[in-house]
Amino acid sequence: MSPITENSIGLDGEVFADRRSETRHRVFKGGRLSFNKGYGALECVVRNLSDRGARLALGETTAVPNVFSLEIAGEATSRSACVRWRSPSAVGVEFRAQG
Repeated sequence: MSPITENSIGLDGEVFADRRSETRHRVFKGGRLSFNKGYGALECVVRNLSDRGARLALGETTAVPNVFSLEIAGEATSRSACVRWRSPSAVGVEFRAQG
């Protein structure tokens, strides 16, 4: 996995430093969002990942709730996630503390 080191570019074209507190790594893993007590589910692709958050690619994000459980392929447990930003085809999530 290679770390993501690029700076972000604002809507006005201004380049600003990455504001993440830790480095995310590029990945290409399947994921499943579950919500509504397990009655709702969406498939996604995890595009980058850290211990504190991830970027999820979806066909469309309007149906993604603000809080959900995320299962990532190859991982034994699911994580509680909260949407921090949203675009038409991706969401950035922060993992919530378990407990």
